Amino acid sequence: MPEPADRPMGILDVANPDRALYATLDGQVYARHPVRTHLVTDADDAIDVVRRYARSNPDDTALVAVSERMVAITQGRSHPMTSIRPGRLARFLVRFVTRPGYGIGLGTAETMQLAISEVGAPRILFAAAVSALTKPFGVHGLFYRIAGRQAAAIDGPTSYTIAPYNRSATLGPRDPNGVAARLAAELGSPVAVIDANDAGCNVLGVSRGLDRRWVERLFADNPLGQAGEQTPICVVRSVAWPPGDPLPPEPARRLTPP
Repeated sequence: MPEPADRPMGILDVANPDRALYATLDGQVYARHPVRTHLVTDADDAIDVVRRYARSNPDDTALVAVSERMVAITQGRSHPMTSIRPGRLARFLVRFVTRPGYGIGLGTAETMQLAISEVGAPRILFAAAVSALTKPFGVHGLFYRIAGRQAAAIDGPTSYTIAPYNRSATLGPRDPNGVAARLAAELGSPVAVIDANDAGCNVLGVSRGLDRRWVERLFADNPLGQAGEQTPICVVRSVAWPPGDPLPPEPARRLTPP
């Protein structure tokens, strides 16, 4: 298989390395085509990027999924770590954060500061208090439920992220439902703005009539990848599978959240 940097731009007919192109959901097989783009920056417009690389036949397109990070970057919501100045509260709270095995989340003072600025100190403090009280009883995940999707969508830098975003922290996108609606109107296909990693998928925004849970199940195995694939868009098509051939497996997350 060609290295990611050698692959053409646009809709690809092969899966990303170590990922699956086909998946079965509720008895229907889907092809999840990664879409390779140039390195997107805040000088780009998300709708222009999707229009340029992912325009396809609406009649056979079940869904176009767009990375929330790409949308956020085009909105100017990605910040070099060196530009973020954590306050005392961020430096205090980060001591109690357990980093997941698949990323950083709010595990640095800088990303914690972004969360405080994004959703407010009272909400972050309440989420932290509830989490501290319930963790001894084996209850996990309440911090992000209370802090909300915008806090959960914050991406910290990782060594495997494509440069220069391996040294940046990125907020969740503004108005993801509105972005999905505008893209759907442009493409003539349903659109979802997704936050996917190897522990599963969260849907931040959808166009009208799209089932969030269905999208999350379809992208549970993160077919767009985690590193330098440079494929922030996915075009999903329904596939007529050959009768009698074994169906591809249903998507399953690759890692289990703590």
